[in-house]
Amino acid sequence: MFQHLSNGDLVTGQAERAQSRIDPFKGIGGRLVLSLRYLFATEVHVYAFSIAANVYLSFFPFTLLLLTVCLRWLHWEGAYRVILELLRIHLPVGADSIIRNLTQLAQGRPRLQLISVVMLFFTSSGVFLPLEVALNHVWGIRRNRNFLKNQAMSFFLAVVTGLMAFLSILLSTAAQWVLTFTFGWIPSQGVVAAVSHGVMEMISVPVAVSICFVIYFFLPNGRVPVNQVLPAAMIGGVLTELVKLIYMQTKPLFRFREVYGPYAISATLLLWAYGAALILLFGAHLCAHGSGISAEAGMPGVQRAEELR
Repeated sequence: MFQHLSNGDLVTGQAERAQSRIDPFKGIGGRLVLSLRYLFATEVHVYAFSIAANVYLSFFPFTLLLLTVCLRWLHWEGAYRVILELLRIHLPVGADSIIRNLTQLAQGRPRLQLISVVMLFFTSSGVFLPLEVALNHVWGIRRNRNFLKNQAMSFFLAVVTGLMAFLSILLSTAAQWVLTFTFGWIPSQGVVAAVSHGVMEMISVPVAVSICFVIYFFLPNGRVPVNQVLPAAMIGGVLTELVKLIYMQTKPLFRFREVYGPYAISATLLLWAYGAALILLFGAHLCAHGSGISAEAGMPGVQRAEELR
């Protein structure tokens, strides 16, 4: 009986069977369920932990580089103080010694700052290498870059995202100066500080969306449509800032200092980087399923991102 079926009939039948498996999940609710199920896959947590470990290794060299640029190259004391204030806000109680050591290193010998740049180069590749593999899988791209090409792309993304983070610092510094100039006459400095913190959070949202967009667009080893990258970036950036806001409000409940003792800062950074990596993968997976471009779309009749090139 199968001898009378043409190749077109076989492909059509396979596509219909594949489409029938996808049809129940066309709605946003079904896509959310699929993406939440994706977060419980073992390999997703392997990717997230690998990304988090390398983010932890690159955090202090990157922060030291920002402090050095503001203090020694630009001689911009305002931006320097904004970075320190952001560290005090986001790091747990007891981080004063870490901040003090960073300020001493930023004011120290240029050789230490050069070592930070070299360390940042290697650790950034450790961040983007597992992230590329994960995004290739999400977007249905079968082939990863070789090690040298991944190193080059990682360096490019480290520079671009670093410039975006630095732009966020500059905008926050300018906003803080305007607020201080406008509302400095108010006796209660707590009000000014609260407004300043809110403005900084508002600035960080578009910056986070932009960083997610750059990662989603450039890191996969294939061309992903912009109309799918943009929603994924918006979801990833907004969710990241929302979860960060929730974390800041509930930070005392975690009691990192009591549980981890002197390792509280390490635990905080690892946990936050782990959560951010999961959010990044969740946003990509949600939009990939909405477009029919996904790793699970390895079934016949479903497009892959690499086929759109």
